[in-house]
Amino acid sequence: MGISTGEQSGYALLVAAEPPTRHPFTVNALLPQLAAVPPARLVGTSYASAVQLANPDDPNTVLTNLRTAAAVEGPLLVYFSGQLVVDARQHLLHLALARTTARTVRYTALPWHWIAAELHRRPPGTTTVLADLAADTDVWQTLVHQEQTLAGPFALYGTVQLQDRRHRPNPAYTHALAHILRTADVRPVPEQLHHQAVRAAAVDPAATLMLGGQPPVDQAPQTDVHVPAPRTENTATTAEGDPHRAISEASRAGRHGEAAAIAVSYEQAALREHGTQSVEVAHWIEVRAFLALQEGAPDRACQLWLQAAVVRLTADQPEHHPEVAEAVDRAHGAWHLVSDPARTRELGTELLSLRTRVPGKSGARTDVQRRIANLSQALLP
Repeated sequence: MGISTGEQSGYALLVAAEPPTRHPFTVNALLPQLAAVPPARLVGTSYASAVQLANPDDPNTVLTNLRTAAAVEGPLLVYFSGQLVVDARQHLLHLALARTTARTVRYTALPWHWIAAELHRRPPGTTTVLADLAADTDVWQTLVHQEQTLAGPFALYGTVQLQDRRHRPNPAYTHALAHILRTADVRPVPEQLHHQAVRAAAVDPAATLMLGGQPPVDQAPQTDVHVPAPRTENTATTAEGDPHRAISEASRAGRHGEAAAIAVSYEQAALREHGTQSVEVAHWIEVRAFLALQEGAPDRACQLWLQAAVVRLTADQPEHHPEVAEAVDRAHGAWHLVSDPARTRELGTELLSLRTRVPGKSGARTDVQRRIANLSQALLP
């Protein structure tokens, strides 16, 4: 569903907030990027106006501005960025604001259902909500498993990134939105804008819930380019053929972004069906690692194979399982192709940690230790 573009003036409401947490999802710097886009282009109309709410601390202030926006007759774009939280009493989703703490959610955060309530009277097809959000493990899992929903009487696009000890989300999705809106020859409709932003943002699909779905992918014929096939019967496959064939075709043709988008799409499907720590998700991470190596990005390939190995171990595959060993071995091989010393040492530290559990062939762990030691000497001032 897109925004209709008649002669009516459009309106944009941009809201970004950072709660006073130890590791906040840093979003306040985002609004100037979006505000630099002319309002008409932001909304997709000939004429438009825009209002920013940077780090609001009162839900009623946001509600007042939301009501003003909802009363506009023309196309409406509402943007939200920040942390999703749940109140302890009613377990309802809220957008944390500048004064929100775990104990004050009900009084200082914006209930998400207020958004739907204010926008439900608007004509169908005139309202788009873009969201760049983060959530802790419990809240994120309720969204992944559809126990909670952000849906409403509007077209919703965006991302919700997992925030925990291992994952520190960043607003790459909004950066991509702003860049596309500033530079595109023709302003994309909301769905296309979302798909392009997802591709450009390169978010971690295993830790990102996509709002509005992945880019559509046409099936491609089979070629002789080898992409690792799934080893488990439960790995997601298409209803029109094997996605690995389409990935192979795109990879061979040099369409690396398209190939990666297919893999991301199926990784997301596996995540929804089987959870973040599953062998099905690990398989698609490995496919992306293979594609990264084909693209000439061994550091990214190494990181993805390391990630896949950790997922497999967490999914209760033992250290001696052949798929675990293969993932670590491939990470080790890609690591030797990384040329940047600082990045090599960073990845080597992760690899060495895994080599204590998955030692591999005789001398593999010693090889990692020796190269890290040499790098440390080379990086000394």
